[in-house]
Amino acid sequence: MSRLSKAMIVGLLTGIMGLLASLASFGLDLEEKVGLDVLFKLRGTREVPPEVVIVTMDKASADHLNLPAEPDKWPRSLNARLINNLIGRSAAAIAFDMIFDEARSPNEDSAFAEAVRKAGNVVLSEIIRKETFPLNGEHGGQKAFVNIERLVPPIAPLRQSAVAIAPFPLPKVPVKVSQYWTFKTSAGDTPTLPVVVFQISVLDLYDEFIQFIKLVSPSKVEKLPAHKQAIMTTRNAEKLVQLLREMFREDPTLGKKMLRELANSEAGPLYARRNKILRSLIRMYQSPNSHYLNFYGPAGTITTVSYYRVLQLDEKHTAPQDPLDFTGKAVFVGLSERMRPEQKDGFYTTFSQSSGVDISGVEIAATAFANLMEDMPVRPLSISGHVATVFFWGLLLGILCRVFPTIVGAASVITLSALYLVIADYQFKYNGSWYPLVVPLGFQTTFAFFGALVWDYFETHKERQNIRDAFGYFLPDNAVDQLAKNLADITSSSQIVYGTCLCTDAEQYTRLSETMDPKELSRFMNRYYQVVFEPIRRRGGIVSDVKGDSVLALWTTAHPDIDLRSQACRAAIDIVSAVHRFNQSSKALQLPTRIGLNAGHMSLGTIGAIDHYEYRAVGDIVNTASRIEGLNKQLGTRILVSEEVLEQIEGFLTRELGEFLLKGKTKPVVVHELLCPKEKADEEQRSLCAIFASALNAYRRQIWEEAMERFRESTKINSDDGPSLFYLNLCEQYRQNPPGESWSGLVRLERK
Repeated sequence: MSRLSKAMIVGLLTGIMGLLASLASFGLDLEEKVGLDVLFKLRGTREVPPEVVIVTMDKASADHLNLPAEPDKWPRSLNARLINNLIGRSAAAIAFDMIFDEARSPNEDSAFAEAVRKAGNVVLSEIIRKETFPLNGEHGGQKAFVNIERLVPPIAPLRQSAVAIAPFPLPKVPVKVSQYWTFKTSAGDTPTLPVVVFQISVLDLYDEFIQFIKLVSPSKVEKLPAHKQAIMTTRNAEKLVQLLREMFREDPTLGKKMLRELANSEAGPLYARRNKILRSLIRMYQSPNSHYLNFYGPAGTITTVSYYRVLQLDEKHTAPQDPLDFTGKAVFVGLSERMRPEQKDGFYTTFSQSSGVDISGVEIAATAFANLMEDMPVRPLSISGHVATVFFWGLLLGILCRVFPTIVGAASVITLSALYLVIADYQFKYNGSWYPLVVPLGFQTTFAFFGALVWDYFETHKERQNIRDAFGYFLPDNAVDQLAKNLADITSSSQIVYGTCLCTDAEQYTRLSETMDPKELSRFMNRYYQVVFEPIRRRGGIVSDVKGDSVLALWTTAHPDIDLRSQACRAAIDIVSAVHRFNQSSKALQLPTRIGLNAGHMSLGTIGAIDHYEYRAVGDIVNTASRIEGLNKQLGTRILVSEEVLEQIEGFLTRELGEFLLKGKTKPVVVHELLCPKEKADEEQRSLCAIFASALNAYRRQIWEEAMERFRESTKINSDDGPSLFYLNLCEQYRQNPPGESWSGLVRLERK
């Protein structure tokens, strides 16, 4: 089978698995909860259409007007004043996102109803109440239950005065709100508040709208009110909306024909607003019963005016300096607090803030209205578009991952994924189109990459041969026995093993190399290496690399081994003792040695080219061990080990020196000083470790004075204790420039 054929198989599997995942309920749920959220976060806030304003019955208004915090307890005569002031400023429509289903003071209710009647463009909210009724069986007893949704309108005076009433149901539960109903099917296809307000706010174009219906279907016009005034007189505009909705549902081609006629009608700047609104109206009536909300941003993004400021418009001496503009706008009145997390009318959305502030119900209603006005809800791809996108994306990923080598395939997948995300973001930002993200960028990329990787692994596994004898050219038999044996080519293969790396470095080698004759230096270094190698080999390690004055030793096995790590620690202690005795033999030639140990998984194999190869370990474990060894310079220590080396090991006296981000590294390392076997530890060493641990704890808690005092106590025990001197200097810096509350004690090193 050719490589291309194999790539096609991986691609087909990736496409099919992606389709199954994306069309399953969990996949759809993830796209809405995660994918859509990512698109909103990438896009950020966007410009709100100027035709919508929110008048908020906020705490500032309650304080200013000396009213209760609960808006439903405010005098309804204030609503009358509000309506009069908005009408005086030529508001196109006024919608109250509040419930007025209980009568209050007759005078207050009467004043409110009269203002609503005179305005002629006020839409009031009604609520949907779900009632459960039992169904009895043939022989008595409750057999089942039936749920019925009932519309509860405002009190009669308000209902009779309003141009329309409409509900706006939203779930008040810990669920992210991302959709809303345009028409509530379970309540008899009742149009919701944003739909009715949109129709009322553009009644000045009603006659032209009717003319376009007449052009494509003259018989349907007979069922509709003849003109705008007839709608205002009957005060039952929601019935008009329902009637139009039924027309569009009965004749699915009606909307298409009207849009075609609209496109062929007069154009130009004078007709731009008309054409835009008529197009949005047509799309609203022909669209599904629910839309995804295209939020404009977090709470307060839509223009919001405090209730009391609108009331001031009828007060000549207290009018605000900046006159409020409501001309031609739809005004939504309700509770909206953008700075108060205890808000009672908040809904969890993609723009809910970490402080607890949610978007209020009236803001969601205004958002829905604005979406309808500009005909830009969030639009998921059609089922055919979704299937094509997911399948062909998976096919492409599978082919790339299988045809190209792993690194090239990974780079291709990353590049294509970034391009896909850019395109999805662009389409979402400018067209409201919602491309799936979670399955294509999460599931399918992972499936394609690791599917191709697994296939490659099994093919390579078949081709490998045992090269145990070849390892004998590089390592002793006992070391070879610890390695995996199924490598294919001694000159190009490697394997992953678990090992402990020991790195050494001689302090004064550079000075010696400059002052000694090369032959003399060579003989001296051979004696030094003999001193260093002996403890390594005696403790079961192998010398992997020698470079200048540095030695890399390994203890390797197939799986983590506590005993091998313990042997590596003992070898480090033996090396320090052996080098100390070696240095005493010649006071003029001194090579004090620093050691660093680290443990973990690494790649072990041959490295080289042409006719020269070396067997060595490669990986971050080796690099980190070298950096840990270098840390001795700054801390004035001899043996430093990572926390991984000491895990579950007993029998050594150690002290934690802190968490360090070594030069050139991105992951911090917890470093310990390895002092000696516990049985050889004296009281002075134990006391030093205890005091240092207390000082380090105070340092991490940012109690600088206490930490410095404890570190000074350490220096009283050992005046040359490098770690204590290091932290004393660091504490002094942080005392003058505190690192911040989120700081965890991490020490960042800028040099090796």
